[in-house]
Amino acid sequence: MTTATSTLGAGASRASRAVQLGAAGLLGLFVVGFAGFAQSDVVHNAAHDYRHSMAFPCH
Repeated sequence: MTTATSTLGAGASRASRAVQLGAAGLLGLFVVGFAGFAQSDVVHNAAHDYRHSMAFPCH
């Protein structure tokens, strides 16, 4: 059995890292925005309780 390997150049790994960081940032903003501005008290209170359980002051 033979396997083929390839190496990515430094430019490809930097571009990949930038895309991953950007996607993670957008996901984080979405989650914070969704939980913070949710009209549903259940979602908002769950996020509020989670912040307190992680010892993060929120008010």
